[in-house]
Amino acid sequence: MDLLYYARLMRRNWPLILLSLVLAVGTALVVTANTPPKYVATISMLVSGHDREGSLSTAYQAGMLSAQRVHSYANLLSSRRVVSQITEPENVGRVQANITAEAVPGTVLLRATVTDTDPERAAGLANALGARFAELINQIERPTPGSRPTVKVTVVDQASVPGAPISPRPMVNLLMAVLIGSLSAVAVIVVRDRLDTTVKSSDALQQASGSSTLGVIGYERDARRHPLILRDQGRSSRSEAFRSLRTNLQFIGVDRKPKSLVVTSCLPAEGKSSTSANLAITLAQAGWRVILVDGDLRRPSIPGYLGLEGTTGLTDVLIDRANLDDVIQTWGEPGLAVLPSGQVPPNPSELLGSAGMRQVLDRLTAAYDMVIIDAPPLLPVTDAATLAAICDGALLVARHGKTRREHIAHAAQLLSSINARVVGTVLNFAPSRGSRYYGYGYGYGGYEADSQVRTPVGV
Repeated sequence: MDLLYYARLMRRNWPLILLSLVLAVGTALVVTANTPPKYVATISMLVSGHDREGSLSTAYQAGMLSAQRVHSYANLLSSRRVVSQITEPENVGRVQANITAEAVPGTVLLRATVTDTDPERAAGLANALGARFAELINQIERPTPGSRPTVKVTVVDQASVPGAPISPRPMVNLLMAVLIGSLSAVAVIVVRDRLDTTVKSSDALQQASGSSTLGVIGYERDARRHPLILRDQGRSSRSEAFRSLRTNLQFIGVDRKPKSLVVTSCLPAEGKSSTSANLAITLAQAGWRVILVDGDLRRPSIPGYLGLEGTTGLTDVLIDRANLDDVIQTWGEPGLAVLPSGQVPPNPSELLGSAGMRQVLDRLTAAYDMVIIDAPPLLPVTDAATLAAICDGALLVARHGKTRREHIAHAAQLLSSINARVVGTVLNFAPSRGSRYYGYGYGYGGYEADSQVRTPVGV
């Protein structure tokens, strides 16, 4: 994954980034509006020792004494004894929390700051603190009650009324909100992308399946209402994608071209039936003698796509209730032959794996250039695997953003275990810009249907 990949990832998820920024900025504005302003008043004091003799040595000793005292005085400034003299008893704790005292490094200066929501009160508290602290030091630093203090504190810089609050700072809050919102959105997008195992590119599909991606079918909004590619006289981008798939199929196995092809998917709702129908139409338009067989004996959908009668078909042939030539129908201008599934049997897997199915397939491959069989999904039921074992190849359809890589790998392994030939894969519903199996809905095999799966085109 390079920088370009992440740039495209951010571009695809720009609504999430925008939403995160809006929420962050809105939160910052609300917090700023509801935060009371705070003002800081600062006072500076000098700690000096008393030089009784006036000599250099005593002056030096007085200076050392002042330096030793200044750090202790910084802690004493916010003591209850001092603060209780400048405010009411009930406010002592609040004022103490808003007083900060520090010794200026390398000097004998003390700096005290008082924070308050009122600027005049902050300045008054700071000046009162300096005066009361100087009086306290004058008392406690006397060796005897009648002697002079050895250390004294002098206020050298009175606190003035602050003109601007130190908080809230709207611009700083907005910048921090934008930064936090952006980083949070990017982190969520990247983590979600790394945890997402769905197939979203032809390269990922090829890597998961171990076979070539023969076609990428784009998503169209009205594909649900118009699943076939015949509208607009076949000039849509989706029609062109199926022509590209047809061309790629012609180059598969020059010495061993498949004449019977099973089209299946890992799970339902991945578009394998619409892919089967459109691929058959595209091949027929190119002059191929094609027959489309509805091999989904559980939930047939080909007659619904093509508008044909599907009550009689493959099932009737397999149980010797009808002749093959009598149930084959012709559809459309290209003269596409269609073999519906017929009635839904109670034992579809047994019928598809019977000797009668092999005989039907032999007759169809002898009479047509290509036999395309629409089969059920691979993972919920075994029908598709049964058909793939007796056909020349299997075409695996995956849905962009829905089919998981582990499902593709499992399906490919399943086909490989029965020596079925995977001729390639198709990435369906791809955007125009660019382990638990879900049930098939029949109550077989212990699979449960996913209520959140929606089928925009077909199964």
